[in-house]
Amino acid sequence: MDQSVCKHLQEFKEIPADKYYCEECVKTGGNWLHLRVCQTCGVVLCCDSSPNRHASKHAAQKHHPVITSAEPGERWAYCFIDDIGIELE
Repeated sequence: MDQSVCKHLQEFKEIPADKYYCEECVKTGGNWLHLRVCQTCGVVLCCDSSPNRHASKHAAQKHHPVITSAEPGERWAYCFIDDIGIELE
């Protein structure tokens, strides 16, 4: 792992998506554009380009720093606390 990235990205163990819908948007009847997976608890939520920005809200409320993309073909992780992203192998 690149030593120039934050400790959150150095230490997380990848949790894959187990569903392909935003759990909060389904509850509220909302829509999403792209999906993200919380790497602390595994919840699947919508991205910041989606109207409700559930992944960002979850990270702020729960203090869960790292997400990954749940989109096919995308292999990256992002830390909300340190505002840094990395490509995953």
